[in-house]
Amino acid sequence: INKAQKTKMLALDVDGVLTDGKIYYGNNGEELKAFCIKDGLGLKLLQQTGIKVAIITGRRSAIVNRRAAELGITDVVQGREDKLQALLELCERWDLDLQDCAYMGDDLPDLAAICAAGLGLTVADAARAVCEAADWQSNFKGGQGAVREACELFLNARDLLTKMEAEFS
Repeated sequence: INKAQKTKMLALDVDGVLTDGKIYYGNNGEELKAFCIKDGLGLKLLQQTGIKVAIITGRRSAIVNRRAAELGITDVVQGREDKLQALLELCERWDLDLQDCAYMGDDLPDLAAICAAGLGLTVADAARAVCEAADWQSNFKGGQGAVREACELFLNARDLLTKMEAEFS
């Protein structure tokens, strides 16, 4: 809770975190991914509190740019296997320390960023080494509400979740 209160930026992996990690290819070469709508609302609510949201992914996909645009996420780093270096570059851009950041990933390419961030997060179905290194693990699998659960962690840490939920009633 203490670390979640201090977080100023949440950086997210895509495959296995924002999605279930599956990649679908159509007959015409198109690539498809499924994103959880609940994660999207959680990210919008989180951004309303002033927490920056960024995406760091090892693959390149127009779908990721589209989803990020829908959610108002302007910091999208694609095609980067060195997730820690990408996180450091985002910190420099926003004049943040690593301790101000949370990183959520699910597999070995995310491990260094999870360990270096002020708050390392992972999903329920993450790789064993990632689970062991993370400060917090969701109850939900990637692409199935894990990011929403993380967003609610930050909102609860700031005593904002109940107020934000009430705004919908």
